[in-house]
Amino acid sequence: MKKLLIFTFVTLLTAAFSLPAAALQNEFGGYWRTRFFTERDFSGSSAGAEDQRLDKSEVDTRTRLYYFAEINDNLKFVNKFEFNADWGVGGTEYGDIGADGIAVQVKNTYIEATYGMTKALVGTQNATLARGFLFADDFSGINLNFDLDTIKIPLYWIRYDEGGIGKDANDGDADMYVATPSFGFGGVSVNPFLAWFTTQDFSKTDSFSLYPSVIPDTYEKLNLYYLGVNADATFGPANAWFTGIYNGGKANATAAGDDDLTISAFLVALGGGANFGMFEAHGQAFYATGDDKTDKDVHTFIGPQGQSYYWSEIMGYGIFDDQVSNGSPADKIHDIIAVGVGGSVTPMAKLTLGLDLWYAQLAEDKLDGADVDEQLGTEVDFSVKYALLDDLNLDVVAAYLFAGDGTDPTANNDDTVNPFELGAQLSLSF
Repeated sequence: MKKLLIFTFVTLLTAAFSLPAAALQNEFGGYWRTRFFTERDFSGSSAGAEDQRLDKSEVDTRTRLYYFAEINDNLKFVNKFEFNADWGVGGTEYGDIGADGIAVQVKNTYIEATYGMTKALVGTQNATLARGFLFADDFSGINLNFDLDTIKIPLYWIRYDEGGIGKDANDGDADMYVATPSFGFGGVSVNPFLAWFTTQDFSKTDSFSLYPSVIPDTYEKLNLYYLGVNADATFGPANAWFTGIYNGGKANATAAGDDDLTISAFLVALGGGANFGMFEAHGQAFYATGDDKTDKDVHTFIGPQGQSYYWSEIMGYGIFDDQVSNGSPADKIHDIIAVGVGGSVTPMAKLTLGLDLWYAQLAEDKLDGADVDEQLGTEVDFSVKYALLDDLNLDVVAAYLFAGDGTDPTANNDDTVNPFELGAQLSLSF
């Protein structure tokens, strides 16, 4: 079945190379940012040394350079490179005295070929599926887009792992196939989707990691599927959105006496906002199932590797995505209930002030049958955005988490302390 799907992708792709010749055009672009930030007490506990409390103060810089070669009207070659450095860190980085870093990361390199209603992206590229609740990352594979005017049908083949050479090596291959059509009417757009992750031997699939203890590597054939829908609506100054995903599947046991695992889980999320002149308000909530291990089935929502949904500043990465407070699933949304409300005001053209309030807790109060502290806490995020120059922005963020017992890993919750974060970022795009 996997070979047939891959053959179909490649066959559909070959038609895109009968393209007319034209003059080559070169385009350049990129992104740059430098962040100054301090994070304190992210462990949630006052016990231990500073490093055990996850305290840190850093400055780092990221540069991304983009090169687009437009070979003709129907064919484009895309490359994106990235350079990262923490100030004061040397080695392969360039942040120390003398600089001379040698680390250049390849983010994307792919072709974009168009033939009639079909556009094909082949190579290492990026994608966002289900707002990131399913996938938001770079990958190597193929993306075919069929534009039928009233409906658009993107298809993805994402290669997770290559088993290599040798007897039964192909059992270590891991792939995900995704169909995600979309259509709209009036101010409403609907995007149903179906994704299937499959591998013959999960123990050989190194690049696909699951949340700890969900599925041990003593299981071999693993099939996960995701059936869901995104919906977006705009009503004058207001907007609303919804995402729902059912996660099913099965893992086959290899050890004698172990039972096969059946996966049955789900995730729901909704949000919206409105603009009233200089004022803006927004809110969102999401729930992803966990598992108390009272039976053999798996009820934790299992996002595939590449799942990434940023939310609050401390519990959900936010603008300084260096670490999150202890106990939070971070951007890998599973076993959690979270609600956020906020707003912003723009008193002048270049200045925006924002305030957000978040509450989060684990979805389950038991793990492997034992009681756990599920409350992660209530977080307050304050932000200032100011345009220093055309295309040069300054963001300032102050965040404080009133930590719940689920943030403190110690048995004695009298040691619980409240994490906080303060930082600034300069950024530009070109």
